[in-house]
Amino acid sequence: MTTPDSLPPKTDWHILLRLLAYIKPYRRYLAGAIVITVVVSALGPLRPWLFRHAIDTAIATGINLSLLWWGLIIGGTLLAHASLMVAQSYVLQWIGQQTLHDIRRQVFDHVLHLPFRVLDTTPVGRLVTRATNDVEALNELFSSGVVMFISDILVLIWLLVFMFLTDVQLTLYALAVIPLLIIAAVIFRTKVRAAYDAIRVQVARMNAFLNEYLQGISTIHLFNYFHPQAERFDAINREHARLQLRTITYYAVFFPVVELLSVLALCLVLVAAFDRTIGGTISMGTLVSFMMYGEMFFRPIRDLTEKYNILQTATTASSRIFALLDQAQESVSDSGATTPATPITRSVVFYKVSFSYDGITPVLCDLSFEIPAGSMVGIVGATGSGKSTIASLLLKFYEPQKGSILIDGVELRRIETYAHRQRCGIVLQEAFLFSRPVQDNIVLGRAVSSQHLWERLYQSHPELVQRLRHLQDISERGGSLSSGEKQIIALLRAIVGNPDLLILDEATAHVDSYTEQVLMDIIADLRGRMTIVAIAHRLATIKDADNIIVLHNGRIVEQGTHSKLLEQNGYYAHLYRVQQLEAATFAPTTTSLPTVAKA
Repeated sequence: MTTPDSLPPKTDWHILLRLLAYIKPYRRYLAGAIVITVVVSALGPLRPWLFRHAIDTAIATGINLSLLWWGLIIGGTLLAHASLMVAQSYVLQWIGQQTLHDIRRQVFDHVLHLPFRVLDTTPVGRLVTRATNDVEALNELFSSGVVMFISDILVLIWLLVFMFLTDVQLTLYALAVIPLLIIAAVIFRTKVRAAYDAIRVQVARMNAFLNEYLQGISTIHLFNYFHPQAERFDAINREHARLQLRTITYYAVFFPVVELLSVLALCLVLVAAFDRTIGGTISMGTLVSFMMYGEMFFRPIRDLTEKYNILQTATTASSRIFALLDQAQESVSDSGATTPATPITRSVVFYKVSFSYDGITPVLCDLSFEIPAGSMVGIVGATGSGKSTIASLLLKFYEPQKGSILIDGVELRRIETYAHRQRCGIVLQEAFLFSRPVQDNIVLGRAVSSQHLWERLYQSHPELVQRLRHLQDISERGGSLSSGEKQIIALLRAIVGNPDLLILDEATAHVDSYTEQVLMDIIADLRGRMTIVAIAHRLATIKDADNIIVLHNGRIVEQGTHSKLLEQNGYYAHLYRVQQLEAATFAPTTTSLPTVAKA
């Protein structure tokens, strides 16, 4: 399976053309910027030409009124040049920021709709890098790189035009160092490109490491695992610093080389002009203007090399962005998924379903069972038996390789994915809460009211409702709440939309007995109104289910009610006795649980 970083590479020109497509909505503004750029690029080389005529026609013939006019013309040219550069900079920055906004929004939207198979196997830090660092790396390309690249080329063309118009011989002497400059630029670009590629990879590694470290910070503290983690981060950080210093070294060497070559070109011009100055065949204005042209000529060449590095940085970053964007999104609207999701009225059926995450190791094998609408079915089994995989298949996070899942006789793969998920609710073993008030976490932008849920819960647990309902400051991932409180909020979030199918995936695995009772009270009130699939490790939570499916190594080994399975004295009965023994061994002897009234 390919990952966002393992897709075939594309050429720089292919990537650049694809990038430029993002500017299409702003092509009118870009056209205006290019027009301004053409004028700006001409005004710069125009100044030495004006100085030449000012010196030759005014100063050389004595100070007179014409000098004032030349001064006003040169001053007006400088003012116009500065004003147009301000306008150029603003328009380019506006285009760049609008384009980055569009790309970042597309990346975020694409990540939201990636298949769970990709999300499960891609480090979060890598995805964060694509939407932040990699997109930001395109800033200079869109805000100045493309148009300024054109500007530098136009400046060079205008400079050559004015230089040849001024003096052909001196121009040829000034251009004699160009072959040396080309050799230096090619070497520099090759070295810098390799360094930038390595830096981009290292930044992604750093982000992935930091994301994993921060998510597991409690485990780090618990096991005093600071030193090894610090050493790992230090190694990544040190390599990143080494690569950055390498690029700085390349710059530190290249730019003095350019300056040296520019001085060499000026020296050649001076040597060529020396005899002609003595012979009087070259004017002072021409010599001064050529000194100015020589200084200006190497500036855009230096800038072009810089723009090339911007281009390389951008193509490296965009190749990673496009690799992510080229990942197929979740197939929610393909031709095979056009059946609307209607209320579940008959049953949910698994028919000979087989599934494997990697295509090699089987997780579910030839699984067949039926869940009547409105019933509660418990699914139990040892860790790794395939319980949570059933939940993922029911929610279309994955599709089985063999067999079919039928809802009211319609294959699940043919039902519109989003519409199907809207009629489902799920409570996971680890509830995820956002940094928002409790009410926002329950509603999540849906046009539903949670008032009836709070009122019903208040009848049996008033203190709990008073604490949770108006809680405003929830820290990241719900860190300010207990595990039980988070599970209660997650359950309310799952049922506030009155789903047809409610999936409880180890919803009571990490809660205390009181919270477990609260959750079971809420679930008991839903019996008959929803189809409930309760995946559980603690068998006491599903013993009242209408049917219990027992899994072992991805296969159904037993099925029936709690009492029937105990009578069979098989695998389920063994699990139940083990848990009863554990409960008796670790049960407290001096305290009792609070009495909880049924809702």
